Amino acid sequence: MYIYSHGEMTNFTKVNVWEEEIQQNIANNFSESSLTFLSHQFKRDGFLKVPQIMPLQIRQEMKQEALRLLELHSERRDLKLATTGNTPRNMSVVTSENIAESSEFVNTIYRSEALKNILEKLAGEPFLACPSKDEEFLITRHEKSGDTHGWHWGDYRYALIWILETPPIEHGGMLQCVPHTSWDKTNPRIHEYLCENPISTYGFVTSDIYLLKSDTTLHRTVPLNRDSTRIMLNMTWGCLDDQKRNLNENDRWWAEKEVVAGNYS
Repeated sequence: MYIYSHGEMTNFTKVNVWEEEIQQNIANNFSESSLTFLSHQFKRDGFLKVPQIMPLQIRQEMKQEALRLLELHSERRDLKLATTGNTPRNMSVVTSENIAESSEFVNTIYRSEALKNILEKLAGEPFLACPSKDEEFLITRHEKSGDTHGWHWGDYRYALIWILETPPIEHGGMLQCVPHTSWDKTNPRIHEYLCENPISTYGFVTSDIYLLKSDTTLHRTVPLNRDSTRIMLNMTWGCLDDQKRNLNENDRWWAEKEVVAGNYS
């Protein structure tokens, strides 16, 4: 349990308290045998729900931080993206640069050694800081009927997703996944993948967290069927293979208000 309010702590003390809380929480919730089981599950599914990776208080603080950043920096996006077969993007976002510049809290949690260590054990390989600063972080808010993050992959391998607020599943907003797929931006073949493979659907409650192998797991959020609120924070890491990637396509819709690959009609 935290002893000090943030106003009473120096930055150094805050960082140490957060790191100690994360370390202790992981020690309390994960054994070596459970990590082995979870690692196998992640390799199979490309998805792993792990809310217990973070203390509840940090998860609750992260929601308040996201609300603050949305109030300061949110930008609306409504488009279809050519590099994913014209699947839709309808949501409000806070860009990575705005998060990095405005939030000591998000930066500190992302750089937690205890968090990185357990993620590497679950994934079975080293995690590298995101190679592109515009993909390191992203906050999204679905708020209107029809809002969705349509079928897509990630440019880099790993994403840790914080479900900071989510409506009942009757409203939509669930995650759907097809693991062990690949992204060719010139010919994404999403409908073929959907026809040829089972689609897994995952529901969430507020304060859930999940790990996603986003470069080989085709995924989307189910569109909201009424006005509701779904807020999430995405933290992205790369791997050794990602150092060789050459991303030339102008499809970075989250970072720029208009991109060449976007259809805004």
